[in-house]
Amino acid sequence: MTDETDGQAMEDAAKGVSRRNFIKGVISSGVAVSSANYLFRATSVFAQTAGDPGDRLLTLNVNGQQRRVDVMKQETLAFTLRYKLGLTGTKLGCDRAECGACTVLIDDVPHYSCSVLTHTVRGKKVVSIEGLASPDGTLHPVQQGVIDEQGFQCAFCMPGFIMATTGFLKTNPNPTRSELAHGISGNLCRCQDYDKILTAMMRGAENLRKVNHV
Repeated sequence: MTDETDGQAMEDAAKGVSRRNFIKGVISSGVAVSSANYLFRATSVFAQTAGDPGDRLLTLNVNGQQRRVDVMKQETLAFTLRYKLGLTGTKLGCDRAECGACTVLIDDVPHYSCSVLTHTVRGKKVVSIEGLASPDGTLHPVQQGVIDEQGFQCAFCMPGFIMATTGFLKTNPNPTRSELAHGISGNLCRCQDYDKILTAMMRGAENLRKVNHV
C-alpha cells in the first residue's frame, strides 16, 4: 500500500468516526428534546386534570339521589357512574359511542354515556339501569319484559337496550315492531340475537302500556 493510499484510508476512517459521533449526537439530543417535551406535556396534562379539588367536586342527580363526586374535566359519565359511583350496570363496550352498551337517560333522553362529559350533566337528571326499578324492588315494565321473553344470551348489552327502549317509549308508547327496531337501532348485540331482543322489548312496551293504562 502506498503512502497516498494509506493516508486516504486514515482520512476516510476519521470521517467515519466523525460521522458516527455526529449521528450519535443528533440521536442523543433528539431523545433529550423528546423526553423534555414528554415531561412538559405530562406535567401540563397532570396540572390540567388535577387542578383544585374544590373545582372538581360536583353534585349530580343520579337515579333520584344527589351524589357528590370528584370529577376530572375530561372524565366521561360512563367512567363516573362505574368507577366513582359504583353503578356497574352501565357497561363499557366500544367506549367510542358505537355499541350503546353504556346508554343512560339524561332528562329522559337516551345518551351514550361514554361520549358525555360528566361535568355537562350538572343540573340534569341521570338515570342508569339501577334506577329503573321501583324502591320496593318492582321491576320496570321493560325489565320485566326481558324476564318474560328471556330475551338475551350473554346479556352484556342488555342494560343499554333496556335504557334505549325506555327512552324511546317515552316518545312513542305504542310502537310497531319496525318503529321500535328503528328507535333502538343504535344499540348492538355481540350475540346478534336481535329478533329475540326485539320481542322482549315489544313485551316491555306492552307491559308499560298496561301499567299506564294506555
